[in-house]
Parts: sequence; C-alpha cells; structure tokens
Amino acid sequence: MLTNHLIELNSNENSLGMSVAAKKAVIDSLDIGFRYPDDQRAALITKVAEINGVAENQISLGSGSSENIRTVVQMLKNKSLIEGKNFQVIVPHPTFAYAELYATSIDVPVVKVPLTPENYDFDLQNMQKVADDFDGISLLYLCNPNNPIATITDTTALKNWVQSAPANHYFLLDEAYSEYVTDSSFESGIEWLSQQQSDNLVVVRTFSKLCALAGMRVGYAVANPQMIAKLEAFISIDNTNLSGAVAALATLDDKDFLALSLHTANQSRQMVEQTLDELGLRYLPSQASFIFHEINGDVQTYIDRMRDHGIAVGREFAPITGFNRLTLGRPDEMAVFVKVLKSFRDKGWV
Repeated sequence: MLTNHLIELNSNENSLGMSVAAKKAVIDSLDIGFRYPDDQRAALITKVAEINGVAENQISLGSGSSENIRTVVQMLKNKSLIEGKNFQVIVPHPTFAYAELYATSIDVPVVKVPLTPENYDFDLQNMQKVADDFDGISLLYLCNPNNPIATITDTTALKNWVQSAPANHYFLLDEAYSEYVTDSSFESGIEWLSQQQSDNLVVVRTFSKLCALAGMRVGYAVANPQMIAKLEAFISIDNTNLSGAVAALATLDDKDFLALSLHTANQSRQMVEQTLDELGLRYLPSQASFIFHEINGDVQTYIDRMRDHGIAVGREFAPITGFNRLTLGRPDEMAVFVKVLKSFRDKGWV
C-alpha cells in the first residue's frame, strides 16, 4: 500500500472539496434549519436563470440533476398514457445510466445505440433512425460531454437534428460537465433555447462537479416555460434542501473558487495526458473532469491492482473493452496515480 487512505478517482467527484464560502453559508444557515427553504430556493432560481440568460420560469430545480432526468422520463411516460401512444427512451451505449434506469423502473422500453467503433462518438444517424421507425413518442438522452467517454458531440450536427426533429421526438441534453469544455466549437443547448423556444428540448445541469457539491444534491433543468410547468408536476415539493441552496448560491458567487476548480482540473488533465503519452496509452480528448484511457491487459485486474495501491479508479464500461475511466482529482492525487501507473508499466502490467 502506497498511501494511508484511498484516493478516490472513480466517481467523478471534485476532490478539491466545497469552497470556504459554501461551508460558511451552510454553517450560517443552521440557525434557520427549522424553516422551509422557500426564500433560498427562490433566490437560487433567480441566480441560475441569470447566469444562463433565461427567464425564471424556464428553470426547474432538482435534488441533483438526477431528479430532473427522472421527471422528464416520468412526464413523457404520463403524456404517452394520456394520449394512448407508445413511448421509448433511446440512449447511446455506453453513457450515464440514470435515464435508462428510471425508464426501466416504470416499464418504458430502452433502446441502446452503440457508439461509433473508432472514436466512440454518438451515432446520430442510427439514433435518429430508431426514433423515425418508432410509432409513438421517443426521448433521446444525450450526455454532452458524454460520460464515460469525456468527448463532445459535433455541435452543428446535433443542433440541426434537435431543431428539425418532429414534435414526437424529445431531447434531454445532460450537460453535467459543460463547464470543463475547452473546445470553442461547443455550444450549450441552453443557447439554443434562448434562440428558439423549442418544445422538445430539456437541458439539465448539476452543482455536483465543478462546484464540488455532489453531497448537497442540487441540479436544475432548463426548458421553455410550458415544458418546465409540465416537469414541475413531477418534482418533489420543497425538493431543494436549505444547505444545498445556500451552498450553491455561495459557490456561484465565489468566482475565485470556480476558477481554481477549473484550473486544478486542467492541471491534473495535463499531468495524466503527458504520462499516457509517455507510456503510449491511447486516450480520448477529454472535455470533462475525467479521462477515458487505454489499458494494456485485463481492466478488472488493473482496477484491483490500483486499489491494492490505494487508488480507486473507474469501472469498465461495456461494451467497450480495454479502457478505464479516470476521475481527475487534485494535482497531488494525480501525482500519486502517475507514480503508480509508471510502476505498473515497469512491471509489465499496463
């Protein structure tokens, strides 16, 4: 064992930790912990709308963006029942699993469309074909940047598809990692909503990643006012807890922390990419807080050996083999990872 405690590089958490301002806001809120967080929740909606350049009635807060994902699936399931139509969810494979899990839990069929074999991009053509061939309502879940791949989808192709889709095709864009994107060609779906009031587009974001508030469970959806009203019918009442609301507000105001959070992720990414280049291990161009990289040998064996050396790395994501997802921790954590990975090469393990 090379460390005294487990370095967790497996869940895409931000190990920089909460900002000092967020911690103080939570502590200061304890005196009113017996009150419902109506004022704080309203203030957060105002702030989120402001930073995204949309109206307040275009925001739906969630207990993490996972709740927002669930409400989209539930709302469309309900719509299909009322209208007597079939309903399916279409997902790339692999991707973040929550849309699939929520759909499966309420008996909605899920169609998985494999990523392209070479660069692991979304196969937009085949996903559209699955939707076009279906008699009913289709929800297309698209995580952009995609988890676990960390790459972005071509903006022009995706935008054209969303804006030209028929009324029975709905798009759920999960932009959990959008703050990390450095590619200037990337355009958020929120910008499309400000340009055109789409009836079939919902964008979800989270405070779990760049803002380092995964445990506070705060996320939100952005859509047109009519769509938000429909989604709110499936949101838990008073779903935003006081601590989460004040922590999110404080973090959004803490520009120095947000800059530091982004800087440390970029620094860690450069450290890992340099090492992977030295070792000749392929990796996908990361636009997120993690890297999807090649492993020579059995991936599960690699995962087990890393844990034996005090490091938890991500699981394997079928059907892709020979790759591992690595969360970008603090630079000091990545220095340990780099040292261990190089020792594995010396032993012929990677």
